[in-house]
Amino acid sequence: MTDTSSRPNSKVARVIEAYDLAGLGAQLERQWTGADGDRTSLRDLADVFNRRVLEAAMRDAGSSAVESDVASAYAALTDEETGSADRMRKRRDLEQAGIDVDAVLDDFVTHQAVHTYLTSYREAELPDRSEGRVDRKLETLERLQGRTAAVTESTVESLVEAGELTDHDYELLIDVRAICPDCGSDYAVSDLLRSGGCDCGEP
Repeated sequence: MTDTSSRPNSKVARVIEAYDLAGLGAQLERQWTGADGDRTSLRDLADVFNRRVLEAAMRDAGSSAVESDVASAYAALTDEETGSADRMRKRRDLEQAGIDVDAVLDDFVTHQAVHTYLTSYREAELPDRSEGRVDRKLETLERLQGRTAAVTESTVESLVEAGELTDHDYELLIDVRAICPDCGSDYAVSDLLRSGGCDCGEP
């Protein structure tokens, strides 16, 4: 991140300072760019930010700010499926604890505000994801194949236990293959991806 005194105006930055949320900006950047692993979406980052704001407000008011209490309060205030009666009840509880709910809600930010903060204020950039694309796709396929194998095994076992499938020591094979329509070569999909495709058209 470039350190400059001429950064653009940012609501996210102002709220971080107002609630003394030191380190939250760097955390948002790491999660967005995937520096610590998988990338986090901007909408999820907005939720992360807003929960931290609510947590700080609850803590400053001397209210319980354990994760479960914050999550419950945040859901009650923001979840569209929460009934109006439940929302009002939670607002009253928070206000009785000394929390200015309207002020806290005004300090919540949208995913667009998070994006502006990260790209314009912190000058963060997403890494070039083209390198290693095949490996990432293979990891995704292997995870899906593993889940499919686990579900299939569980299904067979449950049907055997229910007497709807004869009891044998079944060997389950989950194998996705690709066949080249030009030469008929048969590949395991993982081999096809690693090799860059069928080489039948090469001289």
